[in-house]
Amino acid sequence: MELIPLKLEMDAGGNPFIVHAALFRDESNLILVDTGIAGQLEIIRRAVESAGIPFGRLTKIIITHQDRDHIGSLPELVEAFGGKVEVLAHEEAVPYLKGEVPLIKSGMIAPAVDVGVKLKDGDVLSHAGGIRVIHTPGHTPDHISLYHPSSKTLVSGDALTAQDGVLMPPTPQFTPDWESAMQSVSKLLVYDIETVITYHGGVCKERIRERLTEIAASAKADK
Repeated sequence: MELIPLKLEMDAGGNPFIVHAALFRDESNLILVDTGIAGQLEIIRRAVESAGIPFGRLTKIIITHQDRDHIGSLPELVEAFGGKVEVLAHEEAVPYLKGEVPLIKSGMIAPAVDVGVKLKDGDVLSHAGGIRVIHTPGHTPDHISLYHPSSKTLVSGDALTAQDGVLMPPTPQFTPDWESAMQSVSKLLVYDIETVITYHGGVCKERIRERLTEIAASAKADK
């Protein structure tokens, strides 16, 4: 039962685009969190196998939110596994992932994917020793983060970022509801977090609680 950071060095039209996904693994399941931009199936496959895990073990994909750099390769992954990989996402994300309404930021219609499990705030998934779903809106209304108590690790999606190993706030220009985003950061303070895997910036292990407190406090000071 473990949580593995997964660095994805993607190709965005000939330009490097690096993101940090994650894998939850136990005896029965291999769960990928987020899928990067479109067209990255082989890069994801190689990254998983470089972690010493057979790609064919993939059973589930959790999507933290609807942005295209998180859902881009989702349809390819689902197709590659013949629809046998189950997709999990927050209930507010479902119409976007199913292609029923345009994505909020791009206005595009995403290729339709069936969401097998609709997640809510406070849900606890039994996989990998337990995964708690935390609704962390602000960056998008459907955004979730995932807390893994057994490793004291948070998979933050875009609710937080990192710079040179230092935990940072979400990126303002891509976070339309800043007040909600800062409330989401404050919400994380109740958890015993020692490590954060941020999608943009990577893994942080130093001064996590202090940085969460500072980020939340700075938002209140700006009011």
